[in-house]
Amino acid sequence: MRFLIDRCAGRRLADSLRRGGHDVLEARTLGPDPGDRALLELAESLGRVFVTIDTDFGELIYLHDVPHAGLVRLPDVPAERRIALMSEVIEHHGVDLDERAIVTVRSGRIRVSRPPPV
Repeated sequence: MRFLIDRCAGRRLADSLRRGGHDVLEARTLGPDPGDRALLELAESLGRVFVTIDTDFGELIYLHDVPHAGLVRLPDVPAERRIALMSEVIEHHGVDLDERAIVTVRSGRIRVSRPPPV
């Protein structure tokens, strides 16, 4: 899979995904932070699932119709659990992400939401 990893999601997660054979781009390597909307639009334009711990990306997608290529939100996942949970998300919901789903991991539960129609 192809991912864009938000600065807040962590370098260790990005490195782990790379070791797993995924194509990973990190927001921290792109220069100054352009803001949430620009990152989500960039991920969409590059065909990358955006991975973040921020909670406001759902609002951008559902309320402001910002296009995306899939989203994984890990808002309350401690850094030491992100790698294992992300592996689980990919294993069980990779097809959903390919179809632009929004996957949220909260309190150990994984919720998959379908994207709004385009």
